Amino acid sequence: MNLRQYLRDNRTAATIVLLAIAAPASWMLRSWVVGAPEANDFIGPPISDYVLYTSKVWSYDVTGLLNFTMTSPRMDRRAGDESMYINAPVFDIKSKKPGVPDWSGNAPFGWVNKSGTLMRLDGPMYMHRPAFVQSLTGTLSPMATLCTSNVTGWPKENRMQTADPATMTQGATVMNGVGMRASLNDNHMELLNDVHGVLYSSQNNATAKSVDCRSIVDAASARKDG
Repeated sequence: MNLRQYLRDNRTAATIVLLAIAAPASWMLRSWVVGAPEANDFIGPPISDYVLYTSKVWSYDVTGLLNFTMTSPRMDRRAGDESMYINAPVFDIKSKKPGVPDWSGNAPFGWVNKSGTLMRLDGPMYMHRPAFVQSLTGTLSPMATLCTSNVTGWPKENRMQTADPATMTQGATVMNGVGMRASLNDNHMELLNDVHGVLYSSQNNATAKSVDCRSIVDAASARKDG
């Protein structure tokens, strides 16, 4: 029996064998023409070692004094770098001057590195410090507020900065700018670019109605949307 007669009599078996040979051959030909597939560099989000609910974190400065506290409904410690990812942080930055109240604030999201030396506050951030009477002069220092976003901070040094727009108020005085640096140990805040605002004298500012930066930001947002 010749080959042609054999293939005719065993048509089904011959077809299966041909397909078994053709499939890997076509894949090898495609790989040779197209090349190897690109490596997938995406490894997904970092995996949590553990999750803390209704948690509180304390940070101390280099001298051992309490510097910073933060509470959150949820904190995730990430495997690998052991940093903390924080939902809805509420924080207090401790004053280093007697008689001067702490700054308090909040943001939608936060992140703190393993050593607690670097922090991010992502999304809109709000901070306020209540009014107080200055011990040396006896004059009233009005309530102060700060509205900005996407802040980088150094908790052990009480420093923070952002490149985003910022609105600062103290009493009725209002200052707006783009980019901000702050050193809260000496109550120093600096707006970096496009600075403008309304200033009051110390005497008038102490008796005028205090302005909250949130009302200014909300009004500006409403005008923009309208």
